[in-house]
Amino acid sequence: MPIRTYKKTSAGRRFASVNMHAEVTKKSPEHALMVPKPKKGGRNHSGKITSRGRGGGVKQMYRLVDFKRRNLNNVEGKVVGIEYDPNRSAHIALIQYPNGEKRYIPSPGGLVVGQTITTFDETAGEPTIGNNMQLRFIPTGLDVHCVELIPGRGAQMCRSAGNYAKLTNKEGDYATLTLPSGEVRRVPIQCRATIGQVGNPDHRLRRLGKAGLTRLKGRRPITRGVAKSHHAHPLGGGSGRSKGNRPPCGPTGVLAKGGTTRNRKKHSSKLIIRRRANKRYGVLK
Repeated sequence: MPIRTYKKTSAGRRFASVNMHAEVTKKSPEHALMVPKPKKGGRNHSGKITSRGRGGGVKQMYRLVDFKRRNLNNVEGKVVGIEYDPNRSAHIALIQYPNGEKRYIPSPGGLVVGQTITTFDETAGEPTIGNNMQLRFIPTGLDVHCVELIPGRGAQMCRSAGNYAKLTNKEGDYATLTLPSGEVRRVPIQCRATIGQVGNPDHRLRRLGKAGLTRLKGRRPITRGVAKSHHAHPLGGGSGRSKGNRPPCGPTGVLAKGGTTRNRKKHSSKLIIRRRANKRYGVLK
């Protein structure tokens, strides 16, 4: 049972649940693949807050994850262990290659210790879980994750826990992917992807249950907009809690629920066949 609830011994425990991380087999991280992760507190180089609600949190070391899967083409790697990564929702798998080199990759669901995975270069390989190859060599209909948007740049899509995209079509220089949001977009067929679904799908089912765990994640409390003064927030001011008949937004007026955030003039917009659906505003144009 990956998600577990305990007896209601306190107010925080009453609504909390715990992810048991059943997939994790290796407790201690690989120190050679870790670098310091200094905290910024949401501030830029001049000390000004540019990201609200950040600060505090437990100390963390960043794990160097190999999203490019380069320079070890057509070489089998062995899964040494699956670890917890505090920097992401997915688990990471430690891969050891015959030359002694070790690398971290996002752990696909169903990956087990002792299994071998391969990164194929310009050839088609066996479409088994964990293998990485170009989209042109992956059979249509399979689930993929860690998908590149530009060949050689490294994985940029479908990297979080339980995430995947379905390869639905290949035509010409592009492959068509259906994303979890409902968006259908084309990707250059030379881009790489990994077979399978990202592991730890129960991550979204966990409930923190209390404010203390949120503070440990480095998230500070944020004051409601309607509780602020009129000069501090678009929803502030007035007698009582009145939002002025406008949708929820941030201090700068950016919509908080359902508003578009993508630049309409972005060159890659022509590769999107169907936009993602939104329950509040319908299909985003």
